[in-house]
Amino acid sequence: MIKVLFVCLGNICRSPMAEAVFRSQVKEAGLADRIEVDSAGTGDWHIGKPPHEGTRQILKQYGIDDAGMFARQVTSTDFQDYQYIIAMDDMNVKDLTKWFPDDRKVEVKKLLDFVPKHAGGNVPDPYYTGNFQEVYEMVDEGCRRLLNEIKEEHGLT
Repeated sequence: MIKVLFVCLGNICRSPMAEAVFRSQVKEAGLADRIEVDSAGTGDWHIGKPPHEGTRQILKQYGIDDAGMFARQVTSTDFQDYQYIIAMDDMNVKDLTKWFPDDRKVEVKKLLDFVPKHAGGNVPDPYYTGNFQEVYEMVDEGCRRLLNEIKEEHGLT
């Protein structure tokens, strides 16, 4: 099983959006039995809470299911369990590599590094900007490109 973890600050906006979008794309590709998806936050403020209302609304607008999703915090075991840890911004990467320097068996990458026109960029946090549509568009494209890379790396069709 290929395991992918998306990470943002509080795990209520960007990373659950990416989890839901990616899970939908994986299902659409017929790979739900081969790829497992989850999300987590670097912070602990929202543990146990569902995704932000703005995230739920944009997912509903695009017909993407978010049922059963609740915020959790990243743990050291995530670095043992996941082959792909995908962060939303530079601060997420910095925190993950600082907090878990000895536990990491997987490289943390940013979602927008998979999108050539946004490589090196950060997915803005709609908790502060309110722009869930912009974030959705970035997440959707980043997830599609990530899925293509995973399919190529693992010979999935």
